[in-house]
Amino acid sequence: MIRDAQENDFSAISEIYNHYIRNTVVTFEESEIDRNEISIRVEKVKSAGLWWLVLEEGSKIIGYAYATKWHERAAYRNTVEVSVYLHHEYVGKGHVAKLYDELFSRLREKKLHVAIDGIALPNPSSTKLHEKFGMEKVAHYKEVGYKFGQWVDVGYWQVQLNA
Repeated sequence: MIRDAQENDFSAISEIYNHYIRNTVVTFEESEIDRNEISIRVEKVKSAGLWWLVLEEGSKIIGYAYATKWHERAAYRNTVEVSVYLHHEYVGKGHVAKLYDELFSRLREKKLHVAIDGIALPNPSSTKLHEKFGMEKVAHYKEVGYKFGQWVDVGYWQVQLNA
């Protein structure tokens, strides 16, 4: 079941995200975050009129997706950045597609124009997933992140949601 995130989901969300902070370069955050920080981030998303969704299997939160403002300036008001994370034990089972289907549907209904996502590279599975949703690579920044003693490139993909 996919639904809007609620306060009792924040600990599970932080646990999912902290795995990626500790073990991967898919996020450039280096310090783990707690449920209070998730609460602040979810509220910021919701106050912008956007969504933070969770995917629940049984009573367990196994993933989440959300959209944020691309930038604060008014001219960017129809562009959002999307993100999705799954509990590491559920990767590769089609759950990301379910989350993105719901999120992109809501973004289209809201008449937003463009969705953008940044991907730490190389990441063939994430690249393939985003291209499945019609996203195309529009930028490649070399060595803009530094984590775990290595420089990391970032690519940006985007899709036009509404004409």
